[in-house]
Amino acid sequence: MHKVFALFGLFFLGGFVILSHSAEPSSDEPEYARDPTVVFKAAASYEQALQVWKSPEDINGWIAANFSYDRARALQLSETQRAKNKRVSIHEPAEFFDTKTGVCVDLSRFGVETLKRIDPSSDPRYLMIEFDPVQVKGNMLRLHWLVSFKREGKIYLFADSKRPGHIGGPYNSLEAFIIEYEQYRGRKIVSFRELNSYEKQRKTQAQKQYQRPPDTGMEPIH
Repeated sequence: MHKVFALFGLFFLGGFVILSHSAEPSSDEPEYARDPTVVFKAAASYEQALQVWKSPEDINGWIAANFSYDRARALQLSETQRAKNKRVSIHEPAEFFDTKTGVCVDLSRFGVETLKRIDPSSDPRYLMIEFDPVQVKGNMLRLHWLVSFKREGKIYLFADSKRPGHIGGPYNSLEAFIIEYEQYRGRKIVSFRELNSYEKQRKTQAQKQYQRPPDTGMEPIH
C-alpha cells in the first residue's frame, strides 16, 4: 500500500494516511465536502498566486479549500455532447481561480499549467484515464483527468476532482497507481495515457497509451 498525502474535508492531516475505501463509481464528483477551513497560501488573484505558491502542496491546499464540482458542465463535456459538435472550452487557469468551479479537465489544466509556472522541474503532465463508459442522463462518460508530477525519481498524482486536496504517491510507475485507482473508483480502467496537453492530438512515441487486454496486465500500445 502506498503512502498518500491528503487534505480531507474533516480529516485535515499534515502527514501521510492510507486510503482503502471505494468511491461511488459513476461520477467524478468529489466524494467529500469542500473544507473552507483548510489552511492554504491565500492570494487575491491568479497572478499573485503564481508569486506566492512554490510547490504542488501549495496548489493542492487551495484546491482543497476552494474547488466546487459543476455537474451540468460535466454533461456538457460528455462524449455524447461532443459528438454533436457542441464544443465547450476548458477553463483557463486564471478563470478557474476566479470561479473555483469546474470538472476534472478544468482542474487538471489548472494543476498542470500552474505547476509548470511555479515548479517546472517537477515535470507536470496530464494523466488521461479511460474507464468503461457509463450513461448519466443519456450522456456517455468515460474519460477522467488528473495531474502527474515527479519528485526524487518518484511519481505523484493530484488535482483529482474525485479527491480534491489529495496527493497520491510516491509510486514507482503509473501502472502501480492505475491498479490502485481502479480499485478505489470501482470502475474498470480500459486505458490510460500521459499527455502534455488536454487537447485532442495524434499520439507520439513520447505519449504512449496503455491498454489492458482481458485478464492481463497493462500493455503499451504505440
